[in-house]
Amino acid sequence: MAVSTPNILPEAPDLAAPKRPVIRQLDETAINRIAAGEVVERPASAIKELVENALDADAKRIEIAYADGGKTLLRVVDDGIGIPAEDLPLALSRHATSKIDGTDLLNIQSFGFRGEALPSLGAVGRLTICSRAAGADEAAEITVDCGKMGTPRPAALSRGTTVTLRGLFSATPARLKFLRSDRAEVQAIGDVVRRLAMAEPGVGFTLRDVTGGGDGRVTFRVEPETGDLFDALHRRLARILGSEFAQNALKIEGEREGLGLTGYAALPTYSRGAAVAQYLFVNGRPVRDKLLVGALRGAYADFLSRDRHPAAVLFLECPPERVDVNVHPAKSEVRFREPGIPRGLIVTALRHALAEAGHRASTTVADATLGAFRAPELDADPLVETPGPARVYQLDRPSGAALARGTAWQAPTSDPTPAGFGFAEAPEARVEEAPVEPTLTARPLGAARAQIHENYIVAQTETGMVLVDQHAAHERLVYEKLKRLMAENGVPAQALLIPEIVELSEGDAARLLEHAEEFARFGLRIEPFGPGVIAVRETPAILGTVNAEALLRDMLDELSDLGQSDALQSRIDAILSRMACHGSVRSGRRMSAEEMNALLREMEATPHSGQCNHGRPTYVELKLADIERLFGRT
Repeated sequence: MAVSTPNILPEAPDLAAPKRPVIRQLDETAINRIAAGEVVERPASAIKELVENALDADAKRIEIAYADGGKTLLRVVDDGIGIPAEDLPLALSRHATSKIDGTDLLNIQSFGFRGEALPSLGAVGRLTICSRAAGADEAAEITVDCGKMGTPRPAALSRGTTVTLRGLFSATPARLKFLRSDRAEVQAIGDVVRRLAMAEPGVGFTLRDVTGGGDGRVTFRVEPETGDLFDALHRRLARILGSEFAQNALKIEGEREGLGLTGYAALPTYSRGAAVAQYLFVNGRPVRDKLLVGALRGAYADFLSRDRHPAAVLFLECPPERVDVNVHPAKSEVRFREPGIPRGLIVTALRHALAEAGHRASTTVADATLGAFRAPELDADPLVETPGPARVYQLDRPSGAALARGTAWQAPTSDPTPAGFGFAEAPEARVEEAPVEPTLTARPLGAARAQIHENYIVAQTETGMVLVDQHAAHERLVYEKLKRLMAENGVPAQALLIPEIVELSEGDAARLLEHAEEFARFGLRIEPFGPGVIAVRETPAILGTVNAEALLRDMLDELSDLGQSDALQSRIDAILSRMACHGSVRSGRRMSAEEMNALLREMEATPHSGQCNHGRPTYVELKLADIERLFGRT
C-alpha cells in the first residue's frame, strides 16, 4: 500500500535577514573621482594645486587664466624646470611624485607631496599637460579625458609647463550643482592667487579672465620683487592689500626655541569688522589654523573690542619634523608637536611690536577725519543752473589781468562783517597762552593750545595739529599703569572660607590640574579632591565674588580648543579696564595748560596710548598740508 507523503512547501525567505555584503575593488577611475572630491572642491582648489606645483618647480613667473568662473577653463603657465617627456604618464598616476621619497613624511619641504592633484583633476575633466624639461630638445604633451589617458606626443613650448583643464566636473555633473555663481568662484580664485603671491614675493603672478575668448583682461598682476626680504614683502603687501595697510603695518620679527616669525601686523586702530585681513603661513604654506588665529586674536585682546579684528600677514618658520602638514585633504591645516611654542611666539612678538609702536595711531584715523570735514551744502536757487563740478574755493587774490596792468592789490580797509553777525555767545573753548618752552611743538604730540567742549585737547606740532580725547587717553594711561603694578606685585588671592567643589570628568579635571601652577600666578588655586573632582581654594581678590564652576568650565573650553586658556587673565584685565575708566579724567573737566601738556608727555612715553581700551583712537593728527587743502590753499 502506497504511503502518501505530505506536500512540503519551500521555506519562505526571511525578508528581514540582511544581505551579505560583497566587497569589490574599485577601478582606478572611480578611485580618482573619489579622491578628487577631497582634493578639488571648486575651481579655486584646482588653481591652488596647479600653482603650488609651479612654485615647487622653481617658477619665477606664473600666469593663471580662467573662463566662466573656472567652470569651463583653467590654465596655469609657468617657466619652471618642466617635466621630462617620459615622466608625463607617471605624473598622471596616483601617488607619483618627485618631491618626497616616501621614507620620511616628517621632512616635507615642498607644497605638494601626495601625488594626488593631477590624477584627481584628470578624473573629473579634460586635463592637458604640455611641458619642456630644462635641457630637453623639444616639449611633449599628454591629455587625460575623464580618467582616459592618451599617449605623449611632441608639442611646441619654449620652456616650463602649461596645464590646461577644461570642463571641470564634466565627469561628475552632480558636483557642478554645488558650485556657486561665477562671480563667487572668481573671488575664491583671486583669494588663492593673492595668498600664494604673498608667500612668494620673488615670483611674478598674472591672473586673467578669458571668458569670451582672446587674451581676456588682466584682473591681478604683480611683478617679482627684489632686494631685502622684508622690503620685498612690504612692497608686495602694499600692492596686494593696499598702501593703507603698508603705511599702518608694524614689522614683526621674533624667534623662540627654533621657531621663527616674520611678517607685518597692523596697528590696533587699523582694525577690521571681520577676520578678512588675516593671512597666516607655515613654512610658506597658506593655512587657516585655529591655533594660530587664536594666538593672533590673543595678542590683540588688550587693544580691540570683540567685534573688531586685527589685520596681519605672518610667516611662521618651523622645522619640518615639528609640524605635521598631512592632516587635511587640502593641506590648509597643520598640527604642531608643541603647540604652546608657536602660540607663545606669536603673542610675544606681536605685543612687543605693538609696545614699540608707542602712542602711534593709524593714518586712516586722520583720513576719516579729513573726510568728515566737508563744506555744508547751501540751499541752491532752483532758478539758477549750476552745472559742472563743485567749485574749488581759493584765497582772494589779484587776477592775472590786474597783475599784468601793474594794479596794486589791497586788502579791504573796511570791516566786511555785516551788523548782527557777531557771536551770540562766547565760543565754547578755552585758549591757553603759548607755553614758555618753544621746544614743546617739536614733540610728537606737540604743545597744548586749547581745550574745547571740556573734553578735547587741541595741540600744535611743527607739522600740523593734534586733537586728543582726554578721557580715552587718560583711561589708557591708567590701565597700563594698573597692569604694570599687577605684574610687579602679583595678583592678590582671597581664600575661600569653604572651598568650592567642582565635579568634572576625570579627563577634564586632569587637564585643568596640569595648568594649576599657571593659574596660581593669577590668584586661582585649585587642588584635586578625588577622581574627577576639583577643590577651588582661592580666587583672585580683584574679581570679587566668583562663580568658580563657570570660570573653570570656560577655562576648560579654551584648553580643549586652543591648548591654553586666557579666560582668567581676560577677566582680570576687564576689571582693571573698568577701574581705569572710573579713575581717569572725566569728560567735562577743565584742565590747565600744565595738566594738558603733562597728559601729552605721558602719552608719548606710554606704550599703546594711541588707542583706548576698546581699540578706538585716543588722538587724531592732521598735517598742515591737509588742513591747507581743506581751505583750498594748495
